[in-house]
Amino acid sequence: MSNSPVREVGDADGNHVYRRITLRLIPFIFICYLFNYLDRVNVGFAKLQMLDALSFSETVYGLGAGIFFIGYVLCGLPSNLALNRFGPTRWIGLMMITWGMFSTCLLFVTTPVEFYVLRFLTGMAEAGFFPGIVLYLSRWYPNQRRGRIMALFMSAIPVSGLLGGPFSGWILNHFAAGQGGMAGWQWMFLIQGLPTVALGVLAFFLLCDKVEDAHWLTPEQRQRVKTDITQDELNRPVHGKSSVASVLTMPFIWILGFIYFCIQSGVYAINFWLPSIIKSLGFSDALVIGWISAVPYLMAGVFMLLVGRSADLRDERRWHLVVPMLMGATGLIIAANFASVPLVAILGLTIATMGALTSLPMFWPLPTALLSASVAAGGLALINSIGQMAGFLSPYLVGWIKDQTGSTTMALYSLAALTIVGSLVALRISRQSAAKVGATA
Repeated sequence: MSNSPVREVGDADGNHVYRRITLRLIPFIFICYLFNYLDRVNVGFAKLQMLDALSFSETVYGLGAGIFFIGYVLCGLPSNLALNRFGPTRWIGLMMITWGMFSTCLLFVTTPVEFYVLRFLTGMAEAGFFPGIVLYLSRWYPNQRRGRIMALFMSAIPVSGLLGGPFSGWILNHFAAGQGGMAGWQWMFLIQGLPTVALGVLAFFLLCDKVEDAHWLTPEQRQRVKTDITQDELNRPVHGKSSVASVLTMPFIWILGFIYFCIQSGVYAINFWLPSIIKSLGFSDALVIGWISAVPYLMAGVFMLLVGRSADLRDERRWHLVVPMLMGATGLIIAANFASVPLVAILGLTIATMGALTSLPMFWPLPTALLSASVAAGGLALINSIGQMAGFLSPYLVGWIKDQTGSTTMALYSLAALTIVGSLVALRISRQSAAKVGATA
């Protein structure tokens, strides 16, 4: 792609300049987030061999999968404040190099304690990446364009499931003989972790901190974006200081965090347990499990892009969030109700994945439209941290219930109920209520 500025002609609606920004930024950010998500959830496939090889229980796995999010939650807010201070380019690149190294080192795990420590450190390193990218994109796109952009960016999640499932299954099978003195699950951590380190290095060269640094835009294009973002900022009702204390005392941020927690509870249950649930339906070959697990993610990717486009065209956010949440809950109930019928159970998991994953990009335009620039850095990080607590509680809850009952049925019912509660809270969110809360924050 050329870096030379192109003078726009007759771009009254700004489509040309934002298309140029999208082509420049989104492909690289998409790839980074794809590996971010893959590094976060690939333990779901490693589990197929790892538990037997290391004699780990389901509870040990659930705790190890979930403890990642303790580190994530603890470091989310300070990491995003540091990103706001030192600049996205350096901070995002450094985070990627660090978590890529920790994720790769999981291949050396031999005890539960080592598993817990490395997952915790990986969570600490990843903490600021996602809210940092959301903040970064809010500096390039006004709110009315963010639904589609967030869907494009976050479609990396279903793509990571679509490609990661078969790829992880192939690695587990191909290296099952112990080539190089390592088991298949160890090769998986190595092959999927090292590219993240390389992407972190590239981030220093491919990202620029702000619109003023984008020399691949003309002066007119840069001014157009700055004007749009400035006007967007004036329309945000929640203002304040981006200190830890001020952000922690804003009730509206905690309400948004609760909604995001409900969404993520279903998302992480699917991400961490989908391979195991498919295996429990009678499928044993890792590659077959990988291909079956890819189907829900394929459908979710298409659905996510369609809903994102619809949200921007209609300039409507709440129902485009609430309907996918209810859809996710319905899918979990179907999967739990028909656990003995593989085809119907997989259909339920597909519906659940479509709804849960689509809720993610439909949620984030809401806080970015409501929080001013001074609040956004800390506010987005706190919302994300609250939501990511589900990443600890959800896998651990599923693992504990499975150990106690021998199945995941009750866990799926519980997660469906939580998602329904979150959708009802989201339904009550309005710009007027945000302005009222923001005025007293």
